Amino acid sequence: MALNKKNLTNLFYIFVTTHLIIWTLVPTLTNNNLPLDTIEHLAWGSNLDWGFNKHPPVVAFVLEFFYQIFGAQDWAYYLLSQIFVIISFIVVFKLAEEFFKNKVFSLLSVLLLEGIYFYNFTTPEFNVNVCLMPFWTLTVLYLWKGFKDNKIIDWLLVGLFAGLGFLSKYLFIYLGIAMDIFILYMIYKNKFNFNFKSFISIITFFIVLLPHLIWLTENNYITITYGLHRTGAEDPDILNHIKHPLIFLGKQIGILIPFFLMLFYLINKFKYKISFKDDKLLFLLVINIAPIALVFLTSMILGVKIRTMWMTPFYLFFGVLVIYIFQSQINLNKLKGFTTLFIILFIFSPFAYAYVSITKTDKRTDYPGKKEAEKVKLFYENQNQVTGEIAFVKGNEWVAGNLSYHLKERPKWIYDPNNIFICNKNLECVKYK
Repeated sequence: MALNKKNLTNLFYIFVTTHLIIWTLVPTLTNNNLPLDTIEHLAWGSNLDWGFNKHPPVVAFVLEFFYQIFGAQDWAYYLLSQIFVIISFIVVFKLAEEFFKNKVFSLLSVLLLEGIYFYNFTTPEFNVNVCLMPFWTLTVLYLWKGFKDNKIIDWLLVGLFAGLGFLSKYLFIYLGIAMDIFILYMIYKNKFNFNFKSFISIITFFIVLLPHLIWLTENNYITITYGLHRTGAEDPDILNHIKHPLIFLGKQIGILIPFFLMLFYLINKFKYKISFKDDKLLFLLVINIAPIALVFLTSMILGVKIRTMWMTPFYLFFGVLVIYIFQSQINLNKLKGFTTLFIILFIFSPFAYAYVSITKTDKRTDYPGKKEAEKVKLFYENQNQVTGEIAFVKGNEWVAGNLSYHLKERPKWIYDPNNIFICNKNLECVKYK
């Protein structure tokens, strides 16, 4: 088959469709229960608000939307996760097309991402990290379009997607800072004039954020407090300023090894002279490197832990960056090694996931959530203390969250760290555990 533009586009969509099908089916067939984060966020979705104790609200809104359509069908949430991944891949492909005349390079930019386990092995768990991915990529795409074409619609979409990204996870701030660095540099070099069109992005961003900002002030900035606690920022140990950033760096290198192995088969010579006069290259460097460098500096300055999974969206444009840098060194007639390794990784990852899922015991995904909900339903029907339909469940995010998800009444979840209570609409409750 001749690799013309149409065929390459078809190959890309075959790839993303196959990826979606595989990573929807494998966890559906091998897991007994949804993962922890998905259950927790579904619990939030049962009682929607403009924020929650751990994160801003977009993940809960998305999950509740899906629940209203599909109910307690586990496959739907694995599908949802892959939809978000595939949207991200499509956007990366679209940005790559802006940077490369050769469509093969655009395709390779996405295929390389199969070498990063954030984009396969960990994707079945729909959480704030996966939720952030499409908004991260869309913000970058329309930022570039805004610079290139300076259309109001592009700048409006920058603000919209940036706002939704921030409302998915505060970690989006690192991309926001990187964007600001690039904008300021372009202004300094007289390559960009900040005008009303681009100012639309700022207005849109704050309009999108406003309900959450109001909620934050009304709830004593609880999500920010949680984030600081989660990172260990309260630990005064001076060694943390060395230990945590080094651990972070080591883990990131380890994660990227398969990615660079794939790249090794593409590049004839790892030789390139970087020119900062190249706006495309500068944009890719800032968007890719600056957020990671800023995270590293945060860990070093504050002495905080950076959990590996938090970096999920940070590498989405790595393929575009390395292909752009080494495009003159790529021999498209010698893709056999790359193709072989890609196929191995593409097949190995779901098999590895299935193996772990089937053989490893005592995982969250082994929890009998549906059966436990049936027991609770029977218990509630046989007790004589409280009458009426189940409207609320009190308990922790996992046990009570599973009940909220599996019970047909879709009761709202209320946090209680110690016990499980089943309640009617008047909040008359009976203790279950």
